[in-house]
Amino acid sequence: MVVSNEKGDRRERELVNALDAAGFAVMRAPASGSATERELPDVLAGDGTTFYAIEAKSSGGDPIYLSGEEIEALVYFSRNFGAKPRVGVRFDREDWYFFHPGDLYTTDGGNYRVKKETALAEGTDFEEFVGHSEKVTLDDIAEDDGPDQTVLDVLAAFDRGDLDIDEAAAMLED
Repeated sequence: MVVSNEKGDRRERELVNALDAAGFAVMRAPASGSATERELPDVLAGDGTTFYAIEAKSSGGDPIYLSGEEIEALVYFSRNFGAKPRVGVRFDREDWYFFHPGDLYTTDGGNYRVKKETALAEGTDFEEFVGHSEKVTLDDIAEDDGPDQTVLDVLAAFDRGDLDIDEAAAMLED
């Protein structure tokens, strides 16, 4: 049986290794929150231009909760350290997604919650987080005087699952 801290520790190490491979200098605070009087983020990462203090959470289920104190400590540390505060979440069989603390859902009790579907739809994925890609939505394309309405309709039909990739490609080639 895997102890819950072991899984969380493994996920934090996975994040550290991925950030390192993406070219960031990175450090994990393995006893954050428990071995010191000071509240520390789980991961510190920087690439010489951008610096992050990351509170990392993972879950096999749904949703992920963070206490108001965890978020407050993350923001406080980040401000004093000169880093951008981020909450990194990872659900089983999914990648890491990142949020600014201000973008998280606040519960009536003053805690914070991230649902899996919210992470997938609204979170910053790892590639965008490390600067290797930029998320573009259909709305973004429409705002940029991009493709005509027919192209947008085909893409929307594909997104809904009404068309498979080959059907959509054939329609766009015409």
